[in-house]
Amino acid sequence: MKILFFCPHWGCEHLPLDAFLDQVKQAGYDGVEMNIPVDPGFGARLRELLEQNGLLLIAQQYLPPAAESPEAYIQKMEAYLERLATFRPLFINSHTGKDYYGFDTNCKIIERAEEIGAGAGIPVLHETHRGRFSFSAFSIRPFFEKYPEMRIAADFSHWCCVSETYLDDQPDIMQEAIRRSGHIHARVGHTEGPQVPHPEAPEWQEALHKHLEWWDAIIEYQKGLGAEQFTISPEFGAIPYLPTLPFTNQPVAAQWDLNVRMMELLRERYLSEIEKTHSNK
Repeated sequence: MKILFFCPHWGCEHLPLDAFLDQVKQAGYDGVEMNIPVDPGFGARLRELLEQNGLLLIAQQYLPPAAESPEAYIQKMEAYLERLATFRPLFINSHTGKDYYGFDTNCKIIERAEEIGAGAGIPVLHETHRGRFSFSAFSIRPFFEKYPEMRIAADFSHWCCVSETYLDDQPDIMQEAIRRSGHIHARVGHTEGPQVPHPEAPEWQEALHKHLEWWDAIIEYQKGLGAEQFTISPEFGAIPYLPTLPFTNQPVAAQWDLNVRMMELLRERYLSEIEKTHSNK
């Protein structure tokens, strides 16, 4: 099974698009994952540069927080999903619903997102994320029960933060989440936050190895299904996800370097034995 790595646009929005994509290509990523601005000029340039650089696209459906009715939210989501589908991404990673909308309302939102994806022939995955219907392992249970075919983008860092545990007390739902995972956001969270300062620091090894266990299980499950490829986005975030030094607002690590290092770590981890043999010759 081939593992494809995607670079998040998050944290690099300040860069010109051509410079960003050139940097992505040079770093060895296979594509980009991004929330595409509603700007025809940006969209046209993105299509052109992705083709020039031979890069793939995962589109993100993310709507900024707003005090709005479910109907208003759905209307905005529909328009955005339909636009994202025109870029023909591998799939759309959707920040779906809101944690306070309630079960029935979030079901309507999920169903509408799935309908749009199916109509466009673009899979829609629902990211496990704070503030969405999927904000915790416990909150997602009834949705898994109602929608047996629903797939998720696994960002378990959020669940660690919300539950203040590494989910050892909820093994059944974690096993189900692993089976449902069609994409990984490889960011390491901990029991008091969604992002450790540096995953290779000795004080964060418990958090790193817990996430690696989950990611390993996802990869092995996909291999068992006979999947030809799987996607991972190393997604350590920008400030304030990235911790800073008090009074200076200086980051304790470089976001770009963290994500490249995670890509390298996982690429080595998931190389097949045959690939490892050839790479050492």
